[in-house]
Amino acid sequence: MPRKFYTLDVFTNQPIAGNPLAVVLDSEGLDDASMQAIAVEFNLSETVFVSPAVEAEKGAAIRIFTPAHELPFAGHPTIGTALLLNQLNHFGVEDDFVLEEKVGPVRCVISESNGKKTARFGLPKIATLMDHPFDTNGWANALGLDAGRIDGAKGSLWNGGVPYTMVPVISIEDVAAVQIDMSHLRQVEPVFDGIASNPYVFCKGGEAPDTDFHARMFAPLFGIPEDPATGSAVASMSGWIAQHEMANTEKRTFKIEQGYEMGRPSQIYLDIEKVDGAIVKAGISGSAVIISDGVLHI
Repeated sequence: MPRKFYTLDVFTNQPIAGNPLAVVLDSEGLDDASMQAIAVEFNLSETVFVSPAVEAEKGAAIRIFTPAHELPFAGHPTIGTALLLNQLNHFGVEDDFVLEEKVGPVRCVISESNGKKTARFGLPKIATLMDHPFDTNGWANALGLDAGRIDGAKGSLWNGGVPYTMVPVISIEDVAAVQIDMSHLRQVEPVFDGIASNPYVFCKGGEAPDTDFHARMFAPLFGIPEDPATGSAVASMSGWIAQHEMANTEKRTFKIEQGYEMGRPSQIYLDIEKVDGAIVKAGISGSAVIISDGVLHI
């Protein structure tokens, strides 16, 4: 049967930037194997399949697939799908609604400024520190860096819906210098319930003067050599930021840039509210532009 699809660039206001995303509407009747095969056909970092919400009065249910497996949650698919459904008024979606994801319900709010729309979603899971040692030398070998360029004392694993390894480095030049060594990556990268804790390599500052962090994310073991913008990694990074960059009680918004080394500059906004040493609320915001649309005959 014909199934409408769109592709978007997410975490950007400009076409041919940000992180590409495919969204398949009206995906009822597709089984898991078919969704996985379609994700492989699109060959983007993620493909979203939309169906009617099961419980939410206003919203939709979505499933997210990489070329290798399904994810319980991901940031740029959430932002891109929210903005697309809002623009199309698909399933009656307006400016405040819920996307039902494997991780749980994710509330999305659409806002507009200077003619450009932005989506914000509240993090469905407060990031938690995982009990796993950070192997500075192992990660240095896996990333092709000198161990002295990694702040090993602050390296750690966090899970904000999907686990990631936070790898803070000294400078933007160190971020740019990363070269993945697959044999060492296989040795050092932990896997939890079939999902690898991919490295999120970052430093303070960035290309743009108002940027707080400059980052890259690598997932070659799961078919993504490098990702231009990774909202789920930023969700996990929220725990790291709250621990290392915020006072016990503070509310701030951080700008994270990613994708610059790939020629696909992306901007991700993370807001965190911390009270008495704990995150009480956090969310991710971003923009997206539609690139193409068509019909799948599947």
